[in-house]
Amino acid sequence: MALNQYVLAEDEDTQSGKYLEFLIDSEVFGIPIKFVTEIIGMQAINALPEAPMYVKGIINLRGKIIPVIDMHRRLNRKDFEYTDRTCIVVVETGKISVGLIVDSVTEVLGIDEKDIVPASDINMTGSRGYLSGIGKVNGKVSLLLDCEKLFSEDETKLIESL
Repeated sequence: MALNQYVLAEDEDTQSGKYLEFLIDSEVFGIPIKFVTEIIGMQAINALPEAPMYVKGIINLRGKIIPVIDMHRRLNRKDFEYTDRTCIVVVETGKISVGLIVDSVTEVLGIDEKDIVPASDINMTGSRGYLSGIGKVNGKVSLLLDCEKLFSEDETKLIESL
């Protein structure tokens, strides 16, 4: 995908304030572009026995085994039917590489720091800390995820072991 080339070509300075925007149900989410390594289409996912419900399974991505997380389940949403727009966003946090199944990727957008309401300013008790804030761009909001807090320490160890 062209976006994949865009992401890999960016350096740290030009990635600042940029977020990959994607949909879960009809809700808009964003993750810092610096964590995104690539975006791939859906492919066969090998299920894992006794894995947590949000772990869809694993894929072999050019010889590297990547755990795949169903973001609907991770965010406690209802399951959904995959479409031709459903894709896997591969992110790397330094601790783990993981694929996130999302309904669709919409765009890469820049959000100025002044247009982000920090999670600490809002009573967001249900997020377990993985929402970093709410970005406001062009009259719409985007729930911004903190990739480094998307999984607890125990969950990270589990994912590392897959």
